[in-house]
Amino acid sequence: MRVGVFGATGQVGGVMRTLLAERGFPVTELRFFASARSAGSRLPWLDGEITVEDTATADFSGLDLALFSNGKTASLATAPKVVAGCDHASLMLARGDRYETAAASDDVARHVDALERELGEGPCVDAIEDEAAQVDPDIRQHSTWPKLAERVLAETPVRGMAGYRLVIEGKKIGALDLFSDTPGVLETGSDEGLVLAAFASIALGSVANRERADSLRRGLESNREVGKAIGLLMAAHEIGSVEAFELLRRASNDMNMKLTEVAHEVIQNAERRPRDKS
Repeated sequence: MRVGVFGATGQVGGVMRTLLAERGFPVTELRFFASARSAGSRLPWLDGEITVEDTATADFSGLDLALFSNGKTASLATAPKVVAGCDHASLMLARGDRYETAAASDDVARHVDALERELGEGPCVDAIEDEAAQVDPDIRQHSTWPKLAERVLAETPVRGMAGYRLVIEGKKIGALDLFSDTPGVLETGSDEGLVLAAFASIALGSVANRERADSLRRGLESNREVGKAIGLLMAAHEIGSVEAFELLRRASNDMNMKLTEVAHEVIQNAERRPRDKS
């Protein structure tokens, strides 16, 4: 399979590259795409390297699968250029009991999303709630969503629609919508849409987990520094832990510094202080 990773130099792109390698995805040809600023750089892949291409000028012909990781807006702007039959695309996210369009390739996709929310039916709404992909390749013929189809046919050039749910850690977070101006063409691309949505979910989940782990690690490191500073103040002033913490807190307020920053300064000052050689 010939695969293209868009936004390959970014954090999510890095996760996608790792997943492709670690999970043995059947890649026969791999191409990396990014902004003009990153074009020409080289990224490692297996035992070699691949030159990054400029998304704005590259020829996408021949790709069997496009994995988007270059941000919501940029990804959706590129999607119609590389997904067979797709002319417009959008990303709708669930916010409690509401749905919001997080990004769209153009006004047509944004308008169809608005109609879905107004009418309470459509591929994106159903994809968020259900397991299966929601594909209606020709909304002119007995559409799955008759009210939506009537409005879409009257107000837009769209003739086919598909929705693919995005899930992170078992939670339904939204759906990817693909729209075609040509009836019948999205039907054959439904498997590609499922793989695209699955990789997007895995990559976003991996980044979320990494960010939470980094945050936890920073928190633990900060707590250790605060504890160490309290111990140093207790020894230096012969006071209890409560009094030592209160000293740190007052210094933090008086100096308009974070508690962790004050703790770090206490530790640094103690380490710079000449040791008693007796």
